[in-house]
Amino acid sequence: MYLSSSETFDLWSATKRQRRVVFALMLHNIRTRFGGHGLGYLLAIAWPLAHMLVFFATFIVFARAAPYGDSILLFIGTGTVPFMSFSYLSRFMMMAILITRSLLAFPEVKILDVLLASALLETLASCLVTINMIVIAWFVGIDFMPKDIVQAAFAFGAALLLGLGFGLVNGVLALAVKFWALFVQLEIVVLWLASGVAFVPDALPEAARNVLAYNPMMHVVTWMRSAYYEGYGDLLLDRSYPIAFGLGAVFLGLLLERAMRGYLLAKR
Repeated sequence: MYLSSSETFDLWSATKRQRRVVFALMLHNIRTRFGGHGLGYLLAIAWPLAHMLVFFATFIVFARAAPYGDSILLFIGTGTVPFMSFSYLSRFMMMAILITRSLLAFPEVKILDVLLASALLETLASCLVTINMIVIAWFVGIDFMPKDIVQAAFAFGAALLLGLGFGLVNGVLALAVKFWALFVQLEIVVLWLASGVAFVPDALPEAARNVLAYNPMMHVVTWMRSAYYEGYGDLLLDRSYPIAFGLGAVFLGLLLERAMRGYLLAKR
C-alpha cells in the first residue's frame, strides 16, 4: 500500500516540525543546564571526566595493584567509561523532563521531544568524554585502544542503549511519581557497586555471580573489558542480555509515555 502525495507531504512536514522542536530543545538545554551560557555545555564533558579522575585517584591511593591486568588505570577506565555513559544518559534524560516540564504547555512540544533532545545531547557528550579519555590516557603513557575495537564499540553502544531505555522509563515515571527521581539516584549507586567497575565478577563465588548476572550493566562492563583482556568474563558474560534488556526498556518507556500521556500533561 502506497502513501498518497498529500500524505507524504504531511509526513514530511511533521518530521520537519519535530526536527526543529528537538533542535530548539537541545539549544535550550545547552543554554540553561550550566549557568545560562552556551559554553556551559562544556561542563557536560568536564564533569564526568572529573568524576573519573577522582575515582582513579581514590583507587590508586587505596589499591596496591590492578584486580586484573597490569594497569590499574586501564582496568578502572574500561569499567568507568561504559557505566558513566549509561548513568549520565539515563539520569539527565530524566532531569531534562523535570526541568523543562513548563515547556510542555506549548502544543508543539511533546514529552518524547524533550527526552529525545536530552538523549542526543548526552550521547554526544559521552562520545566526546570517551575521546578525551583516550587522549588523556595517551598523554600519561597508557594505551587505551582496545585489542578488539569492534567489540568495544558494541559494548559502548549497549551502554547507550541501556541508558536510553532507563532514561525513557525514568523520565516518564519521574513526571508521574513525585519521589521517583530520588529513587533513581539510589538505583544508580547500587548499579555502580554491582556492575564490576572496581572488581572482577568472575572472581566471586558462584552464588554471588548468579545474582550479579541479572544486572545488565555488569554484562556491559564485562563486555567492554573483554575487548581489552583475553578471556575476561568467560564465566559470566552474556552479550545478548543487555541488548534485550535495553530494547525492552525502550519499548516499555514508549508504552508508558503513550498510555500515561494525558495524565502526565495534566500534572505539568
